[in-house]
Formats: sequence, C-alpha cells, structure tokens
Amino acid sequence: MYNQSANGYSGGGGGGGPGYPENPRYNDEGEPYEEDEFGRTEEEFAEDMQRELADDAPWKRIQQNTFTRWANEHLKLVNRNLNDLQSELGDGLNLIALIEVLSQKKLPKYNKRPNFISQKLANVSMVLDFLENTERIRLVNIDATHIVEGKLKLILGLIWTLILHYSISLPMWEFETPDAPGSGRDATPKQKLMNWIQEKLPPELPISNFTSDWNDGRAIGALVDACAPGLFPDWNKRDPRNALENAKEAMDLAERWLGIPQLIQPHEMVNPQVDEQSMMTYLSQYPSAKLKPGAPIQPRTNSARVRCYGKGIEPTGNQVGAPAKFHVETFAAGQGNVEPIVINPRGQREKCDVEFRNDKNQTYDCTYYPSMEGQYKVIVKYGGQEVPRSPFSPYIEGKAGDASQCRAHGPGLEPNGVMVDKPTWFEIDATSLF
Repeated sequence: MYNQSANGYSGGGGGGGPGYPENPRYNDEGEPYEEDEFGRTEEEFAEDMQRELADDAPWKRIQQNTFTRWANEHLKLVNRNLNDLQSELGDGLNLIALIEVLSQKKLPKYNKRPNFISQKLANVSMVLDFLENTERIRLVNIDATHIVEGKLKLILGLIWTLILHYSISLPMWEFETPDAPGSGRDATPKQKLMNWIQEKLPPELPISNFTSDWNDGRAIGALVDACAPGLFPDWNKRDPRNALENAKEAMDLAERWLGIPQLIQPHEMVNPQVDEQSMMTYLSQYPSAKLKPGAPIQPRTNSARVRCYGKGIEPTGNQVGAPAKFHVETFAAGQGNVEPIVINPRGQREKCDVEFRNDKNQTYDCTYYPSMEGQYKVIVKYGGQEVPRSPFSPYIEGKAGDASQCRAHGPGLEPNGVMVDKPTWFEIDATSLF
C-alpha cells in the first residue's frame, strides 16, 4: 500500500534543500564534516529527520486535516461527520458508512452498537475484508487492531489508499484514453492525475510536482481558469510574492462556482512543507468539476490580435505641436480596453485622446500633441497587455514655422505701381521666428 520513508510513507513532505555548499565546513580537529547531498552534516540530518517524524510535523498536520475533510465530504451524504480520524474510526461505524458511500454498496451485517473491543474489531475486520475481497483493493501492513487502537500513521495510510482508489484510479477523465501508454490502465494514480493537469494547463506554466510548483498560488489559478475559461483569467499577472492571496482567491472561486470544496486550505497549499498526498487529494476533484450557472466569467482578450497603424507611431513625419494620430483595430482581439501611453524624451507621460469609432473593425482613434522635439515612446496596451510591435518609437521633429510671425513687404506687393513685363520685388521678414 505504501513504502516507508522519512515522511512516513512515500510522497510525504515538500520540496528539497539548498544543494551542495560552496565551501566545506570543518570540526574542531580541522577535519571536514561529512555532508549529504543537501549540505547537511550527520547531526543536522538527524535533527531534520526528528522534525519530519515528529507527531506535530507540519506536513503531518496538513495531511491529517486534508484526509479528515475528504472523509467528511463523503460522510455528509449520510449525515455523519468526523472530528478526529485517529479516534473516531475505531468502532467501525464511521468507516462502514464511508465505504458504503464510496463503493455504492451495502456492507454485510455488522454490530451497530459496538461497546466491546471484540465488537469493534469485528466491525473493522469486516470492512478490511470487504475492501480486499470485494473491492479488490490491496492492503498492506494494516489490520483491524491498528484502526481500533488509533495508530494514526496507519489510519492515514488506509485513507490514502481509499483516496487513490475511489478518487483518482476509478474515474475516467478528459484527455484519458485507456489504451494510451502512460495513461489509463498503464498509469499510476499519480501519473494519471499529473497527466491530466499537464494537458489542462497552458504550456507557459510547466508543472512537474504536487508540492513546490503550487506554492506561489499561480498554478491553482491557472487550473481554475483552465476548467472554467474566464473565471480567473489574470492568473498569469499575479505576483508570486502574494502567494496566499493568489491561492485564496482561486480556491474560493473554485469552491463557489465549480463546487470544489477546500479539502486543503490556501495557507496549507502555499506552505513549503505541504505534502504530496494532500495536494493530490484536493486536485483530484478538478477533473469532474462542473461550472455553475451565473459564474462571473470574464471575456477573454488576445492582445496579439490587435493591429496598430498611423502616422503618430511612425518613425518619422511628426512635428512638435501638430496632431499625431494613430489607430487601433481590435475586432479580432475580444473585449478589452485600449490604453495608449505616450512618453516624451524627458520620461514624462503626455496626454493621448482616445475615441471609439464603432465600425466593423472596432477601431479606436488615438491623438496626441507632442510638446517637444526628440525620441518619443508610445506604448499601446489592450486588456492590460501590450500589443504587437509595442512600444513604438516615433521621432518628433521641431515645430514647423508659424506664418503669422512673418512679415512680407516691398513694391511687388503694393496695390499700385506694378507693370506688365517690368521686374519688381518683395521681401519676407522671418526674424521673429528665431
């Protein structure tokens, strides 16, 4: 059923360590300490193992909480609830109820008021026998005594076996073909769930584990949006440093609109000590998620399909004080807001007017009036994302001459005295422009 490891059974604690140290450390005799692949001495390794194996190790608390919530999600269908896995499965009644819900089968006759140890052992033994002989679930190193006596590690191992069988192995999911290598019957439950997640998530978010890759809250946001496009569309804009906020918002949306209960809490997901089994338990709910009516789906935008053109963003041809116009076509980019940002050579933002034309190309006309000569930068965003070729780099030439500041005079401009075939002249005085 499970393999012994530093975490109790395989897949326990979270990610790894810092890697090899750059410089060896020496003891009082000047001899280098023997260190493992994580740079730990034998004493440090022993201390780490002691913490990992402690009853209050973070991963153990997270796992016990998660498995309890998982059991209660099923037990609530028969109006039962567990507060403590360690003590409340011992008489067999809650365990029988859980197995009947999971298997959709009635178990054989059992003692409904088990007051004596022998009665409790009989109930639990009947359950284990049903799992092995009827459900064909292989159980290793566990018997009824362990459950009745409240051996927590073995109880958690049993619950994990139930999760693997009923929540991950049995269901047929999207993308899954039974005869494909690495999927269906050939895949372990872990591979099956990972394959589904990797197929669902966008390629720019590579996921390779069930622990550290989920700690910043962005991956769960991406999964929520992949299951219900538009439910959490800005997951890729989230700051990884705001891990708890990211995870909480995504998981709250999933619970409300996809019907996915928080078997693991947001603060547990972002904990570096989160264990693999807890994460798999929570994530295994997503393949069967269904979007509820009325969900706040946000329209998707694709800034890559926006087209910009016009003199105002060309490298040359614009002058100080003259209107610099350009146009933004958005008909193929979905719904979003156009945001032009005009930066002058001094790094200051200048005003840019935007007017929607409401034509078939969904065109926005943008106009700015350059205030100085030099290299400008024009950034165009749609739906918060820059469009192709942005930023643009128009060079603004000096202000054109102002005719009102020039003076013309001379006999050639007088109303009288000009004769046919006789040369005349006049002067233009533009000194006031300089």
